[in-house]
Amino acid sequence: MFCPRCGRKLDPESEFCPGCGMKVRRESPELQAEGISKKHRSSRAWIWAILALVFVTGLVLGGGFLWGKGSGGGFLYPVVVNLKWGYIDRTGKIVINPQFDYAFPFSEGLAIVKVGDKCGFIDKAGKFVIDPQFDEVMSFHEELAAVRAKDKWGFIDKTGRFVIDLQFQDAWGFSEVLAHVKLGGKYGYIDKTGRFVIDPQFDYARGFSEGLAGVEVGGKWGFIDKAGKFVIDPQFDDAYSFHEGLAGVEVGDKCGFIDKTGRFVIDPRFDNAYSFSEGLGCVAVGGAERPKYGFIDKTGKFVINPQFDSALPFSDDLALVGVEGLSGGIGYIDKSGHYVWEPRY
Repeated sequence: MFCPRCGRKLDPESEFCPGCGMKVRRESPELQAEGISKKHRSSRAWIWAILALVFVTGLVLGGGFLWGKGSGGGFLYPVVVNLKWGYIDRTGKIVINPQFDYAFPFSEGLAIVKVGDKCGFIDKAGKFVIDPQFDEVMSFHEELAAVRAKDKWGFIDKTGRFVIDLQFQDAWGFSEVLAHVKLGGKYGYIDKTGRFVIDPQFDYARGFSEGLAGVEVGGKWGFIDKAGKFVIDPQFDDAYSFHEGLAGVEVGDKCGFIDKTGRFVIDPRFDNAYSFSEGLGCVAVGGAERPKYGFIDKTGKFVINPQFDSALPFSDDLALVGVEGLSGGIGYIDKSGHYVWEPRY
């Protein structure tokens, strides 16, 4: 089971992703990592164990880059101490004392925390802005957060006031002013008044990115525009969001990349593939059981040869990579493929 937002491996009993705070939906296909071939994710559990280590010890390994290198002060990092969660700053100083049963990264100035079996939101002073009262929540995006209570989903603003009443079977955060929600067993898209802009008609759906959204109909994935019209007809076994003009798609057991016309720019020949980030795509070759990860450019040419046992996309010119074995561990590389931090456990 994997988080669809950050890709982190989830414990079977998890209610929330400890990496990004997203709610867990065990019954839905989104328990897959966004941008990774769903047929091969289970064989790559090691990378998510890496993320768990970085999440807690990120500062030691240069984790500041993971949450925003060079972004100035104000970044806070969730940490667990004696089974309670709190926050540290980039110097490692505890800023919010460990006191929560779960604590997640900040988004738009607020962070999800869990106390007992209820969730609320705190500010960067550690003060509750929205008291723990919801069964499940998602982080704030575009000033609204999806919340669940009484087995229904709705949306609140940053005062905790309901902007869209509890009514949906499922709900996701807003992206490009629309949110995909489930009603009557089908997914559609609403605006910030709660009005359906695209009626519920899809078996599953993803959020809009670069003007398009991946949707599933009859077991095949395609892309729609904000009028709900298919721009790319359903034809893929899986499809992920557009980033930098390209989207990863799956055909059979292989992954490739298409442009916004649906044309393959990079043929499906990889065992795993992430979305492009900072001009490079993280892909794997070598078989589903023991793939090796490297980085390609938008022509499909390897810029950094496949050599890592795990890897994540670039962020702020660095990428997290992992190497198995007694002398292995996790580290960061630059865009030349050279280690900025050598792998270590």
